[in-house]
Amino acid sequence: MLMVQDVDLTPNPQALKFILNENILTRETRSFLEKSEAEADPLAKGIFNIGGIKSVFYMERFITIEKEPDASWGNIQMPFVNFIKAFDKNLIPSEDNSPENIQRQENDSLRTINDILDKRVRPALAGDGGGLEVLKLEGNRLFIRYQGACGTCPSAIQGTLGAIENLLRREINDKIEVVSG
Repeated sequence: MLMVQDVDLTPNPQALKFILNENILTRETRSFLEKSEAEADPLAKGIFNIGGIKSVFYMERFITIEKEPDASWGNIQMPFVNFIKAFDKNLIPSEDNSPENIQRQENDSLRTINDILDKRVRPALAGDGGGLEVLKLEGNRLFIRYQGACGTCPSAIQGTLGAIENLLRREINDKIEVVSG
């Protein structure tokens, strides 16, 4: 049975990270910026049904919920904990092993960038209840999207973006530009 083991604050005052007692994904991250995006995902859809939820992000053993500014955590936390206890994790759509997804990761430059991000950036973001998705690489412009608590956090949008760009300039190409989209 899924259970919430702990709740962590994040740098984003509108987001909480709920740590679960077991993995719900092993490779992917899932990010939903609005309820309509979650129609095919019973876990995210159920969380949005609680009300007052702005976004849902989950991976491995945690779920980060960002609430609407006028919503109260007091009206969200217990319904969320009860939903997780009653939720059958077998309803979570399986992770994407499709040829299209695998091919998308085969570009050498993107693979190198993702390797660096996997080792040096994503663990720190996950620690704060967030994540990072690489959208595309066009020339020297890398387009990324923050996920979870990082999606609307001022420090992610300003400081972290510059830190990622500096890291990739040192490790990959001194002309790379990182753009959050």
